[in-house]
Amino acid sequence: MAYAKKNLTFIFSAFLIIPTLLAAVNGDHSYVEDACSVTRYRDLCIHSLASFSSTAKNSPSRWARAGVSVTLGETKNVARYLVYLKKHSNRMKGKAGVALSDCIEVFENAIDELHKSLGVLRKLSRTTFATQMGDLNTWLSAALTDGDTCLDGFEEVQRGKQIKSLQNRVLRATRFTSNALALANKLAATGLRSLPDP
Repeated sequence: MAYAKKNLTFIFSAFLIIPTLLAAVNGDHSYVEDACSVTRYRDLCIHSLASFSSTAKNSPSRWARAGVSVTLGETKNVARYLVYLKKHSNRMKGKAGVALSDCIEVFENAIDELHKSLGVLRKLSRTTFATQMGDLNTWLSAALTDGDTCLDGFEEVQRGKQIKSLQNRVLRATRFTSNALALANKLAATGLRSLPDP
């Protein structure tokens, strides 16, 4: 009988706790859904930024920073992959080799532009906000163009599994960048009220 009472108590407690936990999780999830509503690749945005919900909440500046941060990580991964292909792939010769070298160069540029963007987002200021948003837009737009430039280089290259894999990785990185730019534009549109008080 005592055992049955303990089980009932545990089950009753679980019914009290589980809805609270679910509400907390769903509440955090609604933050990322709201933030990602402005992005073109919404599912990718939600998936890649969900872990920031509890800290970013309703802050456009924190979401923009998170967006640029994950984009930088993704872009570095692609850059490492490109360098690996250059060193180890026998198929990347001729036009494909030239396109790959160009791709590596533009991805190095993109990494630099994303670092600059992150630097701006770490030092947002009410006095220079408009200038900072202009710089942020310029650098993120340039990083997006870098990805497109890389893809353009492979337009006239004979397709194979390796080229297709490369294109898919680059395309994914450009989608991250597109989302980061949308989050930065939302920050710019939200304006100074999105910044913490000095």
